[in-house]
Amino acid sequence: MITLRPYQREAIDALYAFFDHTSGHPLVTLPTGSGKSVIIAAFVQEVFAQWPRSRILILTHVKELIEQNFLQLNRLWPQAPAGIYSAGLNRRDIGDAVTFAGIQSVYRNAADLGSYDLILIDECHLIPPKGAGMYRTFLGAMHALNPATKIIGFTATPYRLGHGLLHEGDDALFTDVAYEVPIGMLIDQGHLARLTTAPVRERLHADGVAKRNGEFVPGALQDAVDQAPVTMAACAEIVTLGAERHAWLLFCAGVRHATHMRDELLRLGIPTALVTGETPAAERAAIIQDYRARKLRALVNVDVLTTGFDAPHIDLLALLRPTQSPGLYLQMCGRGMRTAPGKTECLVLDFAGNVARHGPVDDVRPPRAPRGGPGGEAPHKKCSQCGAKMHPKAAYCADCGYVFPEEAAHEATASTQPILRAEAEAMRYTDLELRYSRHTKIGAPDSLRVDYYAGMRIVAREWVCLEHPGYVRTKARLWWKRYAGHHAEPPLTIAEALDRVVELAVPKEILVDETQKYPEIIGVVMR
Repeated sequence: MITLRPYQREAIDALYAFFDHTSGHPLVTLPTGSGKSVIIAAFVQEVFAQWPRSRILILTHVKELIEQNFLQLNRLWPQAPAGIYSAGLNRRDIGDAVTFAGIQSVYRNAADLGSYDLILIDECHLIPPKGAGMYRTFLGAMHALNPATKIIGFTATPYRLGHGLLHEGDDALFTDVAYEVPIGMLIDQGHLARLTTAPVRERLHADGVAKRNGEFVPGALQDAVDQAPVTMAACAEIVTLGAERHAWLLFCAGVRHATHMRDELLRLGIPTALVTGETPAAERAAIIQDYRARKLRALVNVDVLTTGFDAPHIDLLALLRPTQSPGLYLQMCGRGMRTAPGKTECLVLDFAGNVARHGPVDDVRPPRAPRGGPGGEAPHKKCSQCGAKMHPKAAYCADCGYVFPEEAAHEATASTQPILRAEAEAMRYTDLELRYSRHTKIGAPDSLRVDYYAGMRIVAREWVCLEHPGYVRTKARLWWKRYAGHHAEPPLTIAEALDRVVELAVPKEILVDETQKYPEIIGVVMR
């Protein structure tokens, strides 16, 4: 029996609420390390308890995730009628009520599998925004078999480079976000490890590197950053700053670059191995097993350990691969956010300047997709020297190293870019009092206004939109359950809510970002 964490319960409840009020396909956004496989398993079991004749397909792109999700369901529900369809796992089970499958194995075999009522897609940000491709081909065939099939997407990064959010734009597969939980909240609650940074002197500059489809061209990027003096200096810094760290994970810009990084760490006496897309499967499995067994201190990789890789003891990340993709940036950082015994936080050494490009991991701002067109632009700060676009709060240009004038007095460096928004800007408030009132806005339903007082001062304010349609109503209902208890049935109207505010608990602590026009609560710790 698995006891769900409060936010995991909320995620499942949000899916029920979504289907109660919406006819589309929902997204569930959860940070890496928050237990998507547990949520998927619990949801599948609950669906079968209510609708035992259901058929569910859990789809993803790598065999590691297929196996993880399958094993998690079996831990929770040993008698689950579940099978696997994956060439990589040497299984092609047909006819089970629950099937865990790899897209590469099934995309031409929809008819063999038959129709499903629900299709759950793990790492759904990999689905192309439009056109053919394996996912779109397969999902089209599935809808032909059963037009009522519902698709649920799970991801830590609900956007694609150059196309914006996954549920925006005319070609969007998903309808809306059913549930999301802030990274900072899970860190504060102890469910994720805190990320920290430290000063680094070496920088990998990407000014002048060509781009294709919004991302740096791989070969040109590798040529720019794979410089022997830079490699030696970066490795020396990693060894010094990682002296008290036990498990290092390095992300590099190409196989040649990664090979040089591995060789330099070996020269410095660090037990190190390299994993790339070219590494044979058996050798890769043995290397990862040695790393998890702590026979290796450092693991260098190129584009293979960003998803489907679980090593909770990682306590140092070295970012040596500049990227324009906010999703890839978050996936890399997410490798260090799992909790483990004796681990309090994970150190991120950002040689690549990715924090300056994208911002703290809890403040990434992807582009929004305008209706009928490609992805729009995210809020940004433009470098006057090279034209590169950085996060609005960047202290310097990650491409060329130019320090923005407003930061020059602070001697801004790559190391001074905070990896967590809460680390730099958030204020913590305790001893709170909550006051409630009706908020009226012309042309919109009323909402419940919540003022958070610390002493005599309002430090934050929220509007709980219980009478609104769509996702904002789902969020409002989840807010009520968080404050009143997860078994509480939320009110349907503001009048009812005001009569029932005595049911609501007062948070032990809130974390507030006061740099916004309206202070934003980014973390809540309940008593």
